[in-house]
Amino acid sequence: GAMSFFGFGQSAELELVLSDAESRRRVEHKTEEGKKEKYFLFYDGETVSGRVVLALKHPNKRLEHQGIKVEFIGQIELYYDRGNHHEFVSLVKDLARPGEFTQSQTFDFEFTHVEKPYESYTGQNVKLRYFLRATVSRRLNDVVKEMDIVVHTLSTYPELNSSIKMEVGIEDCLHIEFEYNKSKYHLKDVIVGKIYFLLVRIKIKHMEIDIIKRETTGTGPNVYHENDTIAKYEIMDGAPVRGESIPIRLFLAGYELTPTMRDINKKFSVRYYLNLVLIDEEERRYFKQQEVVLWRKGDIVRKSMSHQAAIASQRFEGTSSHTEAKTPSQPAENNSRQ
Repeated sequence: GAMSFFGFGQSAELELVLSDAESRRRVEHKTEEGKKEKYFLFYDGETVSGRVVLALKHPNKRLEHQGIKVEFIGQIELYYDRGNHHEFVSLVKDLARPGEFTQSQTFDFEFTHVEKPYESYTGQNVKLRYFLRATVSRRLNDVVKEMDIVVHTLSTYPELNSSIKMEVGIEDCLHIEFEYNKSKYHLKDVIVGKIYFLLVRIKIKHMEIDIIKRETTGTGPNVYHENDTIAKYEIMDGAPVRGESIPIRLFLAGYELTPTMRDINKKFSVRYYLNLVLIDEEERRYFKQQEVVLWRKGDIVRKSMSHQAAIASQRFEGTSSHTEAKTPSQPAENNSRQ
């Protein structure tokens, strides 16, 4: 990104460089403006290390300062409460005592095995971000350089999780049963299901399944719900007949989904629902909603993944990791070493 060096005029520049920048995977993440940018990817428990580079532009000029530090910060910002950042991780390393520089300097830093308990998230009303911040303290105005990183949270669930079975009925006009194979899906999973018509006495003209994302922010009287239809899957056009059974296969990989997030730091939640929608010829809508849990699966078969990250994800995956390696992961994602 563009560097801004407030307060030095053009006398010096500040830069943050990760020590494993060459080998660390980068992923796309949405910015608040809705653009997608690439950031370095980290997991819970991984060390974050690198160097702060202070480059003087005019070697003969002195630069006075009140000290240099680098911070690792995880924070949540609610958009209706701008400027009030809730920090859930805040680590500081002092790099230099007050003094002056007559030449460029490099300072190494390491935050060892940092806890990063939540997934990075940019939502409609809330943002959870992790970043490094280097600061040269000066009397009038500090010089600050920030670098965002992205954190993914891995989890694991047993292969067998309960299927969802539901009946929807409108007295004497319609009776259907539907079933989804699981109640918990990983982000690259396939929702497999079927819909069975037991009684059809209304003219159904359209039927679809929607995936709805619901972001909840705030507490008490200040709770905001934001519902967002992420996917629409058309089940049928035209009228079903009694006894008909319609299969569903909905591939999640193509949609912009995050893991389910419940009550993150008591500030926000993100939950997902499958919504079965029927529309009859009089344009009446009938629907039935069911929550599903989404989770991020660790794909451990990754050469670029540091040894440390492999251990971290092993922690989540338990002993099932060797069976996981057999499932081919999306090749495009596998080779993302920009």
